[in-house]
Order: sequence, then structure tokens, then C-alpha cells
Amino acid sequence: MPSAAEQLASNINFGAFSKATELKRRLWFTLFALIVYRFGSYIPIPGIDPVVLEEIFAQNQGGILGMFDMFAGGALSRMTIFALNIMPYISASIIVQLMRTMSKRLETLWKEGEAGRKKLNQYTRYGTVALAALQSYGIAVGLENLSTGSGSAVIDPGFYFRFTAIVTMTGGTMFLMWLGEQITARGVGNGISLIIMAGIVAALPSALASTLELGRTGALSLGLILAMLVGSVAVVAFIVFMERAQRRIVVQYPKRQMGNRMFGGENTHLPLKLNTSGVIPPIFASSLLLLPITVANFSAAQGATGWLASFTAMLGRGQPMYLLLYGALIVFFAYFYTAVVFNPADTADNLKKYGGFIPGIRPGKNTADYLDYVLTRLTTIGAIYLVAVCLLPEILISRLAVPFYFGGTSLLIVVTVTMDTVTQIQSHLLAHQYEGLIRKSRLRGGRGK
Repeated sequence: MPSAAEQLASNINFGAFSKATELKRRLWFTLFALIVYRFGSYIPIPGIDPVVLEEIFAQNQGGILGMFDMFAGGALSRMTIFALNIMPYISASIIVQLMRTMSKRLETLWKEGEAGRKKLNQYTRYGTVALAALQSYGIAVGLENLSTGSGSAVIDPGFYFRFTAIVTMTGGTMFLMWLGEQITARGVGNGISLIIMAGIVAALPSALASTLELGRTGALSLGLILAMLVGSVAVVAFIVFMERAQRRIVVQYPKRQMGNRMFGGENTHLPLKLNTSGVIPPIFASSLLLLPITVANFSAAQGATGWLASFTAMLGRGQPMYLLLYGALIVFFAYFYTAVVFNPADTADNLKKYGGFIPGIRPGKNTADYLDYVLTRLTTIGAIYLVAVCLLPEILISRLAVPFYFGGTSLLIVVTVTMDTVTQIQSHLLAHQYEGLIRKSRLRGGRGK
């Protein structure tokens, strides 16, 4: 039985939530936007034979193609208007951020504040259109070459089909980009991540049902199914632990006198997360792998031979080439994105500006070097953790021949985005409570006068 204090705390939280009309409006908007996304993932592009397409994807669901279809919530295997999902936008974001590190002009735009960042966002949108059109064309050409004993995947191949596929899939990606921005601005935040998570979660019921059906027919043993469930729970607990882990660097502020009052003299800490980059590296890595591998899978499905068939075979689930490329990209983006979101030199300058210092470390360059030293080692551990969570389950799943794609990458995205969303909701609740306290204090102050 919960204690009286726990019941009081829960009543306060529920009361705060019931009165937070702004938060409820944001939650309803987010839910409505995700429902719209799920409806769109069932609208096929014109000229596709869904029966043939389902047969083809049933034969080629492994590797990165299966993972991308999981991210898209099955929209790729159904070849809908959201078949590309949000991946072209992510790829364009990667390109713009990489160019920002190499171009002084783009770096200057970034430092100009809101106006400069809007300009960079505009470049990202232009890049999204170009990449989505390129990927749509590659998929359309690949679809025209796909066929089974039941017939061809495209009912009427030719220029009209290619043009229609490019327009619909590019338009679908741009709509999802806009929808993600609306969720971030008018919902509970993390719009792009929530769209990806919604696609993953949507595939869970069918994956669980197919696993139980295989257990009922004897294709999978009961012990194996239970081991998978226990392993998933253990991975979730490990992800939560690692995502919450942080290194707290002590920061001290000296005492200073302003008028007749003394300020400062307290100790605080600078929290550095073990995994500063969050879920971005796996998403970026899979996004970069998508374009060449999708074309290779579609071409190889038609019976291509030579290097293309070998390349496609090496990128199957659990294959060394796939694991190597995916792991290397995760490590790269773990370091790259950490460098983007946390600048040791800027942090050291801010500490020096406000009189803060790390005990035993001289302010300025020495502080920046120390922060970079600590952050590099934390990022190394975080990158190893991401690679282990994303790749080790893939190896086990490939060895056990599980008939659906749901591994460590999926769990990492779902758990991390859920934690971030809960944090956003708590922030809105706290802001609402603070607004209520300020309103009450003003009313009391007015009555006192």
C-alpha cells in the first residue's frame, strides 16, 4: 500500500496535469499528428501491385532494408506515400552539419543566432527535396525490375509511373518533415524522433503475434521466446541506466560583493552525459546506409550476379560487412554529434565570464582542454555502449533466425525517445506550476496593496 505522502504527491501531480490545459492541448496535437502519419503509411503510390510487392519483401526483409522498413512502420514494404519516411531529411541534416564544420560561411550563419539557423534549416529543406527525389527515382527504377511468379510489382512501367512515384514519395517526405516540425513546435517536442518511434512501435503487435504463432506451431521453442523477452527487458534496463549515467564536474564560484550583499561562494556541478549524442548515431548511420543498399537490394532481388549480388549478400542481417559499416558509422556520429552539441571552448569561456572555475584547473584554455579530455573518454564509452546495444542483438537474432526485425537499435530508439518525451512533459508541468505560483503571488501582492 502506498504511504500518505506518496498518495499526496500523486494527487498533486494528477491535479497539476488536470489543470495544465496547455500541456493537454500539446499532447492531443501530438497524438493527432501521429495518427495522421499512420494513416498516410497505408496510402500506396499509384501503379503498384501490393500482392507481388508483399511477396518480394517477404523474401528480402533482412539487413538494412528490413531495418528501414521497421523505421517506416511498414510503409516501405507497402510502398506508400511515406515509403521514404523522414530519412532524406536526416541525411540532409547530416550533410549540412558536416559542411558547417568545413565552411566558415555556414559556421558564421550558425553563430548569428535564430536568423542564421533559419537559413541553415532552409538549406536542409532544399537538400531534403533533392535527396528524396533521387531516392524516389532509384526506388521507382528498382520496382520496375521486380517480379515474381505472380507478375510484376509495377502494373504499367514507364515514364508516367516514375514521375508519379517521385512526386508522391518526395511529397510524402516533405509532409513528414513539416509534421515533425509542427510536433516539435506545437506538441511535446522531439517531432522527428517521435515519428520514427511511432513506426517502430506500430510493428510490435504483428511481430509479437508472429512470434507467438511460431511458438504455437513449434518453429520456435518456448524457452527461446522467453529468453528473448527476458533479454529485451534486460536491454531496456541497461539502456535506461546508461542514458541516465553522467559525469559531474565540480564547478566553484567565488564570493563577490554587490552593494551591501554577498553573492556566490557556492559549489555546483557541470553534468556531462555518458552518451551525449543520444539516439542520433544509429539513426544517422542507418540513414546513410539506406540509399546505396536499397538500390542494391532491389537490383539483386531481380537475380543480379557479380559484385552487386555479393555486395547485397554481405549486407544481410548479421553479416560481417553490414556489422562493420553500421558499427563504424555509429562510432563516427557519436563523436561528431557530441562535438556539435557541446563545445568545450565555449563552455570554458562562459565559466570564466561568470567567475566559475574547476578546482585545480586554471580558467580559460586549460579548462577547455580538461573538458575535452573528459568528454572524449566519456564519448568513447558511450560509442562502445551504442555499438554493443545496436549490434550484439543483431548477431543473436541472425543466429536464431527470428522472422522479424526488432533488435537493439529499435529498443534504443523507443526507450530513449520515450525518456526524452517524459522529460518534456515534466518540464511543461513544472512550467505550469511555476506560472500558477507566480499568478498567486501577484494576486496576494495586489490584495496587500
